[in-house]
Amino acid sequence: MIPVRLPKVITRHHDDGIHAYRVESGAAGRLEPAAVFRPLDGDEVTGSAVRPDLEGVVYTTLHRVVCLDRSGEPLWESEFVPRSDVGHGHRPGCALSLDGRTVWVYRPDAMAGRADVDQWVVHDAGSGAVLARREVRTAGHGGFHHVHPVDGSVYLDIGEGQDGTVVLRGVAGDDGDVEFTQYPWPDRCLIALAPGGEQFMTVDHEQADVAFHRHPGGEVFLTLPVEAFGYDPDETVVEWSGGYLTPDTAVVTLAGETDDGEDWFRFHLVDVSTGTVAGEPLAVEAAHCYDIHPLGDGSWLTEGPVRWFREPSAAVPPSRPAD
Repeated sequence: MIPVRLPKVITRHHDDGIHAYRVESGAAGRLEPAAVFRPLDGDEVTGSAVRPDLEGVVYTTLHRVVCLDRSGEPLWESEFVPRSDVGHGHRPGCALSLDGRTVWVYRPDAMAGRADVDQWVVHDAGSGAVLARREVRTAGHGGFHHVHPVDGSVYLDIGEGQDGTVVLRGVAGDDGDVEFTQYPWPDRCLIALAPGGEQFMTVDHEQADVAFHRHPGGEVFLTLPVEAFGYDPDETVVEWSGGYLTPDTAVVTLAGETDDGEDWFRFHLVDVSTGTVAGEPLAVEAAHCYDIHPLGDGSWLTEGPVRWFREPSAAVPPSRPAD
């Protein structure tokens, strides 16, 4: 059963703490943390997820996954065995299911030197018991989880560096069984799920185009190459950033370099229902091309985090040097 939705909660890691921010309806400007969780002594956090009711947090390190309650007391932990002596190049990650009953953990075991392949493990959120385990024939550096906002299925995007990207989907049944699906493309990076869950957005690993897919089958219904945005594909790429500003509007990031060697980037809007690219880029005060997190409700976050809403008449900010 999917619970009544609480305000969206995002996490950021600051000052050795996991800061949880609630994104309340209509609130703009700098967000203040609604809760701060302190990892156990000696733990360096690589990924985290906070319960929507702020009563607990799950986080990963290079060596384990840990669940703490609101007071910081450990509820359970699960070690990654054998312990890795590789200090870099692998970052485990985690996510909480939509109903809060399960914890999904990506283990980049191949790069950690633990095994020849990686693992995607599903834990019971209350006890830490392993409910399901999937060996993934990847050697990923890290993975990004995306929880479907309606049916509660979980997507995982595993980045293998120059070798490409693998996308999987997991579905937990009422009986506790988990069904795993791996999509057939080895070269598409999952960027975001639409706020209504009916589609998702990917970017070509070689950064030549952006595509939009039906959920859950992955069928492509719209592809836009660099040329569709008015740029030279030999000089411009589609960045692995952006997402859904609204259910029908996607933010696609284009980037390149000027003749003077300066990097530039712009955030373009696409009407995914028609495939139309908006005439003017979205006005965003961004520090870099990955400094945007569209929330699907007409707003987005930048570093801080700071929440912004679109102003239709706003001028394009100077994120791109003058031609």
